[in-house]
Amino acid sequence: MKSRICFVLGEIFILLILSCLSCREVGTTHSKSGLKFSFPFGRSYSYTDILVSRVIDGDTLMLESGQRVRLIGIDTPEMHDSDKLYRDSQRTGQDIRTIKELGRRAWRFTKDLTENKRVSLEFDVDKKDRYGRLLAYVYLKDGTFVNAEIVRQGYASLLTIPPNVKYADLFLRLYQEARENKRGLWK
Repeated sequence: MKSRICFVLGEIFILLILSCLSCREVGTTHSKSGLKFSFPFGRSYSYTDILVSRVIDGDTLMLESGQRVRLIGIDTPEMHDSDKLYRDSQRTGQDIRTIKELGRRAWRFTKDLTENKRVSLEFDVDKKDRYGRLLAYVYLKDGTFVNAEIVRQGYASLLTIPPNVKYADLFLRLYQEARENKRGLWK
């Protein structure tokens, strides 16, 4: 009987450890079958002061914590082969090579704007997307609103996905101005 109890407790301990390893954020509260527990170890990161370690593409950043951030409200052209690249090509009538070049231009703009800089994140209603990426409005330490600046300079289209619509009207105005003034990708 004692060996059976030790075996079950050992299995529970292993499951807890494996659950912890699968957590994407340090100190994540994990809920499984209604049980809640957290693992408050390792380095914690503040979303009010965190480094952008790499720019993945024009609308996705990698933080020093290893988390990916998808910029809310904007969409930049794809620069790698993907289903979305082919859908965008069919939808717009542009050839794939042109879309990839536009994607590289948007990536360079976002990279110059944010890479190796400290930022703060603002969340809307949904904090993560279906891929586990953080969904955020990003601000440089000088107050520059990154999502808006990318649109204002003409390097992104709009991608409004409810319920994350806090700045949708601002982005629409900036997008229209960028198109009218032929900035960025609209030259």
